[in-house]
Amino acid sequence: MSKESEKQRWQRNFADLLQELRVAQTGVQILFAFLLTLPFSAGFDRTTEFQRDVYILALLTAAASAAMIISPVAFHRALFRQGRKPELVRFAHRMATGGLFFMLIAMVSSVLLVSDFVLDRPIAFLLSALTGLWFLIFWAILPFSRRNWGEDDIDDDDDDPQSLTD
Repeated sequence: MSKESEKQRWQRNFADLLQELRVAQTGVQILFAFLLTLPFSAGFDRTTEFQRDVYILALLTAAASAAMIISPVAFHRALFRQGRKPELVRFAHRMATGGLFFMLIAMVSSVLLVSDFVLDRPIAFLLSALTGLWFLIFWAILPFSRRNWGEDDIDDDDDDPQSLTD
């Protein structure tokens, strides 16, 4: 088995990150499209001031998430063929993390908006808090608590310890 060069590792890291961003981008684009159409739907005129404020929060955080998740593409265009893949990967990682943070807020505020529209406010707050907790469990708590999964796995194809921290 041949070891990959540092350049190959950065290229692989970037390809992996782009695949992750494709998944996140689709989710945020669907949410953003839903939020863009909502004010033109029947019944939106019956929303309260609180619900309209939550709607604006959801809309702006979905837009911020989309901007951050898509930004590595623009950054890649600006740095194309300049041999700056490590810088690009670090930037894309930060943008993906920030984009997921804003997507979390957009998702939770969207749940709050819809649940407050159809249920009593205390139940809407409870469901939104549970939604936020659910996302945090799968997006932060589990991944960070299990960062060392597979380090001792002898069947792992990649025995470069540095790649486990990528």
